[in-house]
Amino acid sequence: MIDVPYWHRDVSRGSDIINGEEMSFKIDKQTLNDLAVFGTGRNQSVYEIFNRMHTRGGARQLEEMFQFPLSEVEAIANRSEIIAYYMNSRVAFPFRGAIFDAMEFYLNNTDRRTQLMVQDNTLGRKVKNMMGSDTDYTWIHNGIMGCLEMLNVLDDFLSSGAEATDPNVKKSNEELKALLANENWNWFRQEKGKKKVTYEQAVTYDRVFRFEERDKLFKMMYNIYLMDVYITVGQVAVERGFVFAKVLPAEENVLRMRGIFHPFLKKPVGNSIDVDKDSNLIFLTGANMAGKSTFMKSFTIALFLAHVGFPVPAREMEFSVRNGMFTTINLPDNLSMGYSHFYAEVLRVKKVAQQLCQTKNLVIVFDELFRGTNVKDAYDATLAVAEAFAEIPDCLFMISTHIIEVGQALKERCKNIRFVYLPTKMEGSTPVYTYQLTEGITNDRHGMIIINNERIIEIINGEGGTR
Repeated sequence: MIDVPYWHRDVSRGSDIINGEEMSFKIDKQTLNDLAVFGTGRNQSVYEIFNRMHTRGGARQLEEMFQFPLSEVEAIANRSEIIAYYMNSRVAFPFRGAIFDAMEFYLNNTDRRTQLMVQDNTLGRKVKNMMGSDTDYTWIHNGIMGCLEMLNVLDDFLSSGAEATDPNVKKSNEELKALLANENWNWFRQEKGKKKVTYEQAVTYDRVFRFEERDKLFKMMYNIYLMDVYITVGQVAVERGFVFAKVLPAEENVLRMRGIFHPFLKKPVGNSIDVDKDSNLIFLTGANMAGKSTFMKSFTIALFLAHVGFPVPAREMEFSVRNGMFTTINLPDNLSMGYSHFYAEVLRVKKVAQQLCQTKNLVIVFDELFRGTNVKDAYDATLAVAEAFAEIPDCLFMISTHIIEVGQALKERCKNIRFVYLPTKMEGSTPVYTYQLTEGITNDRHGMIIINNERIIEIINGEGGTR
């Protein structure tokens, strides 16, 4: 792994330094798991959608961007504009990814005992080299050739084409040109296209690359890794029909989504929703299998990617920047701690409540709140928590539930709740799901219909056999 020089930390994390204090977008492991940002095992992940990097360093930068979303309008807008520039320019990544693996291995070995010296060019070393057994020299030579190739390809890339129109890309290119203009390696162009260098040349090049100008090479590599991310993300956006969301200041408290869809689905159904300061709690209902969890994941993935500064799976989107996101969609039991599902839910709500006391302007999403307890307790607890959430105007909440009676009670008590549902149409005795968001509260209750359709009771009674 590349060492983390002084210039790397604050840029890569995308955090904001305000009055000397780090301000970053808050997100936790549960939320990352709910959104399948990284995934586990064979599961799909948002990371995999975008991770078509040409370099391992680019993949690391992508991972870090996902781990540390942005929480500042300018930072989000800048990253989106850079990606859009590369996307619209149709720029291809000009480097061979393999050279960077060789370079990283080479540059991270700074043991002076491995430095090439003129006096070490003995007959014995020459014989070992001819026989292909001089492994110490091989990795050094491969690293040198990787450095030379990177410098020459970068030189060609920056010299070709028109000047970048995006100010951030232009600034980065100017910094790279300044690094290339280093008099300590002004000889790199004469080695362009060569497969090897002499031992005497390698002695000089090794001293410059690995011991004198190492930090400058790392700076170049870091910028190239970012370029890898930006170019690749732009290509993914084009292929998948993703769009760039317009970012707005937090105080505007606006969210407008058109045609958001789940990026894992082959034939997704897009949905639209608007949220403002007068409707900051979304109350979602729908029958089993109507698509509530999928919609909530579509909603939160789009918001997450927007805060990373990446294109989102939607037709159109604008949003006010938030300070963090906490979701509870796939909450597991904690059997190792002796927790039931209900108690795990209670602890999750408690953690979120504590975050709400510490941080303003959060996005909070709960799928099937308190489903781990009886209907009466679930009704009372859901109503109490939702009503308390509705009293926090600077945060955005989404709650789904099967207990539609909670919605009826909230209609009477709260004026800032948006009621939406995913309907089910009956074709005879068969439920058909539209997956289209509709205003209001559902009256659909099709659990017994599905049970009867599957002939569960007949099978239990030994009357129906298997279908």
